[in-house]
Amino acid sequence: MSFSLRCISASSRVMVNARRAGFSTLSSTSLLGLRGGADDGASSPTQLLSRDISSSSAVASATGEGETKFVTLDNPAPGSPFHYAFPVHSLTEAKNFYGNILGCAEGRSSEKWQDYSLHGHQIVCHWVGNDYRCVDYYNPVDGDEVPVPHAGLAVTLEQFHALAERVREAGVKFIIEPHLRFQGAPGEQWTMFFKDPSGNNLEFKAMTKAKNLFAQYNVVD
Repeated sequence: MSFSLRCISASSRVMVNARRAGFSTLSSTSLLGLRGGADDGASSPTQLLSRDISSSSAVASATGEGETKFVTLDNPAPGSPFHYAFPVHSLTEAKNFYGNILGCAEGRSSEKWQDYSLHGHQIVCHWVGNDYRCVDYYNPVDGDEVPVPHAGLAVTLEQFHALAERVREAGVKFIIEPHLRFQGAPGEQWTMFFKDPSGNNLEFKAMTKAKNLFAQYNVVD
């Protein structure tokens, strides 16, 4: 079914495209999947949400027979967006977790895999069988037994606390509760760990001083 977005306001485009992608509502806490592109820190989450989605949402105009129509719900992160593919045991559960709980905008998909935008970066869930569960190893970091492997993002302090609240309200169990680690050190940061339904470990962190993300010094365990 084709439809035109030319005469719809920016805010209406957000809701129309969200509904067609399977989202019933969009909130300012849907920051991980709905805020690709540059962030100058001057706009509110709602303004950023409206600006980014409305500027990227478009439907391809089919000019030839059989041409695929599509809609995009997010912009790529600036620079070089990373690509991360990982195994899952259920695409249905992955869709609910990444799409609904984390609020990641969905991209391309098939019967075997699904693309999502994690703050403008491309993550891909690959179905590998119903029995898959991540095998964990552990390494001590500032008093915590950190599960390895894990992946995630370094976000802003505001985004970190909004995500922590969102995850908690969804009933997701924290492997490591949100807390401040490396206190007083150049690498001081908020961190939290939790799992997706397939047991894959996720860490989200927020540096107290964002510029210190790659501060080089020796950490004494």
